[in-house]
Amino acid sequence: MATTAPDAPKPSTTAYRAARDTLVALSGQHDRAVAEFRWPDVGERFNWAIDWFDEVARHNATTALWIVEEDGSETKLGFDELATRSDQVAVWLSGLGVGRGDRVLLMLGNQVELWEAMLGIFKLGAVVMPTTAALGPADLRDRVERGEAKVVVANAADAAKFEEVPGDYLRVSVGSAEGWHPYTDAYAVEGHRFETVTSASDPMLVYFTSGTTSKPKLVEHTQVSYPVGHLSTTYWIGARPGDVHLAISSPGWAKHAWSCFFAPWIAEATIFVYNYARFDAAALLDQIRRAGVTTFCAPPTVWRMLIQADLSGGRGSLRELLAAGEPLNPEVISQVEKAWGLVIRDGYGQTETTLQVGNIAGEPLKPGSMGRPMPGVPVALVDPLTGQPADEGEIVLDLSEHPVNLMTGYLGDEERQAEAMAGGYYHTGDVAQRDADGYITYIGRTDDVFKASDYKVSPFELESVLIEHPAVAEAAVVPAPDPTRLAVPKAYIALAPGWEPDASTAEAILRHAREHLAPYLRVRRVEFYELPKTISGKIRRVELRDREQHAFDGGRSLSEEFRDDQFPDLKG
Repeated sequence: MATTAPDAPKPSTTAYRAARDTLVALSGQHDRAVAEFRWPDVGERFNWAIDWFDEVARHNATTALWIVEEDGSETKLGFDELATRSDQVAVWLSGLGVGRGDRVLLMLGNQVELWEAMLGIFKLGAVVMPTTAALGPADLRDRVERGEAKVVVANAADAAKFEEVPGDYLRVSVGSAEGWHPYTDAYAVEGHRFETVTSASDPMLVYFTSGTTSKPKLVEHTQVSYPVGHLSTTYWIGARPGDVHLAISSPGWAKHAWSCFFAPWIAEATIFVYNYARFDAAALLDQIRRAGVTTFCAPPTVWRMLIQADLSGGRGSLRELLAAGEPLNPEVISQVEKAWGLVIRDGYGQTETTLQVGNIAGEPLKPGSMGRPMPGVPVALVDPLTGQPADEGEIVLDLSEHPVNLMTGYLGDEERQAEAMAGGYYHTGDVAQRDADGYITYIGRTDDVFKASDYKVSPFELESVLIEHPAVAEAAVVPAPDPTRLAVPKAYIALAPGWEPDASTAEAILRHAREHLAPYLRVRRVEFYELPKTISGKIRRVELRDREQHAFDGGRSLSEEFRDDQFPDLKG
């Protein structure tokens, strides 16, 4: 039987592929990549789900998505099958009145329907608002109202949450829920290839930030800023066609789109997902080896748990190891390298952008550094007080160079938008240092850096030393108000298994800090504490700072803490 030859690729697809292939070819040649890479011109009309995904997916049976459950059951879908299923979703939603520009609150877990729905909604030209299923009715109400949701897609198990969320929005459920349209109806659509016309500047995604210090912001991205911008993320990951990529990330947050959607499919790699109810390092490592995972990205919290597990079983097929979300402590990198002979490459970006700074495969790494700016990303450091370029300052993007991978802006918040784009720069709110070779080392959030005895203290620097002690699983350093020194560094500690939260452990940790830190950076107080985190897993140091300030203002000491002056050998 004769086969139908695929259509000639679209000009936008050709330009997009050429840009990707340039970055793949120049991996390990970062200076050349920066000099030669140019963002692709995808034209006035562009829809990534159609002009890229469908173009590589049609007639392609290679596995695009591979999901493994905790009980061992698994689902595999090929690229072509996902293209067809997302067509069905797009046609079906269109029949329900969903169209270009409509915002769709998408609240699903790591399940097939999530990837189908994202592709289908993108094809429609509608806008996805990714949302974690961990939210309750109050947060969902805020998202529906401020996000102006026209549609909600959720699992039937979460439908009850929306009984307390008013609004005239279309309800779609995966599974049976009374009064909701069953998602499975989409599978009845036959023989339709969905095509739409979207402008490159059309909105595509709206993210609610995780809110480490304030009410979540609404971050808008276009058909270009994420789909084209994530060429930088693909370059950093180092994935290639035929790879199997695993990223530990929860749906609803930008990192999931980074590494569980755009970057691997830009690389034409397989997305591998392992679902579990409770993290089990040994089980995860078994799946990585069994599935032949080649590129693996995990947040620092997961890496810290992995180094406490048995890594002696080997790295399997792993070629690239990555970390993002928060800075990765050098001690973690060192332990993994000793066990597997691979270096974890750190990277930096935000919900508002794609990968801005990273360590690239084949390039020299410097301990503690998160790497160098990505090709096409105009990263600079400026002094927060003067706004002038500096070797230590806030990480910014130069708006005069029109950063392709930058958000449209913060929706409905002109004040924050003006602050973020002041002075001709996009301001990240993160402070870093740059060395003579252009390597950038993270110092901390502008809100987290503090002064003690008139010395500037970077919490991350101190935390990286603390985590080298075997008792410390995680640490968060904040200023504890002090009448003599203005503030002293205090560490909130999450203990590793087998250690007791007692004076002996506290003394051992304080002694370790004393021996490995300069006197003016000495950690003088510790407290064993369950670290407060955002729903996306980032430590909320603001809560810890407030706790310290409230105790100081109230004239009371925190009975749970240990101070260095309690131990005779550590006084002074």
